[in-house]
Amino acid sequence: MSALLQAAILPPSAGWGWILQGWALFRRQPLAMIFWSTVTSFLINLGAAIPVLGQILLVSLTPLLTFLTLCACRRLAQGQRMLPGMWLAPLRTPGVAPSLLRLGLAYLACTLLAAFVAVMPFLSQLLAAIGDAAQPDYQALAGAMTGPMIVFGGFYVVLSALFWHAPALMGWHRLPLRRALFYSMVACWRNKWAILLYVGSWAALFYALHVVLDALLASGLSVAALTWLSLILDVLVTALLYCSFYPIYATIFRDAAA
Repeated sequence: MSALLQAAILPPSAGWGWILQGWALFRRQPLAMIFWSTVTSFLINLGAAIPVLGQILLVSLTPLLTFLTLCACRRLAQGQRMLPGMWLAPLRTPGVAPSLLRLGLAYLACTLLAAFVAVMPFLSQLLAAIGDAAQPDYQALAGAMTGPMIVFGGFYVVLSALFWHAPALMGWHRLPLRRALFYSMVACWRNKWAILLYVGSWAALFYALHVVLDALLASGLSVAALTWLSLILDVLVTALLYCSFYPIYATIFRDAAA
């Protein structure tokens, strides 16, 4: 790596620090980040509702949406207020949008390739579980999917490391695609324990929320009220999650964050 983009090696406790710094950013302008969390949730649900094409577009646009999130959090870190017209402003910088779209297509291609490689060794079991019947045996199909999901999960860990910092490296530093992926992988490897604590902490938080909601349902809370509560909590926690993205970049590439 060049001196400018030298990735720092942080202690595992940095994983907690990123979450705390994200909370500090969220407190600066919570309504703006709640708005962005709502917008992205809508886009995710819309993509899920459109068969095949919706998922393809959603995966392809993930790096672009990630970059917009990072730009917003960077503004908050610099003490600026996020106004409605600022959200898409980073894409007006010449060359940024095309590079992020290329990154999105690369992300889509890698994801599809990983899925293909994960499924192929188990193809015969999947076809046997589907069978010729009009109504497949869903229990057998779920069992047959276990192997491909485990293999794909391993591939996705590698993909996440490759693409984690790539939107910032391409959008802010104009690195070419291959160098951005390489630098992102190296940065994630150097800080693997901090990232593991960070991811594990968020997973534990989402699991705890799920347990609380199940307990409320068991205590007699109506399904309608639980649905609204779940939606509100999901938007809030997702906003906090988004706010924690920028501190990861700013602390690992601290020389380049100024």
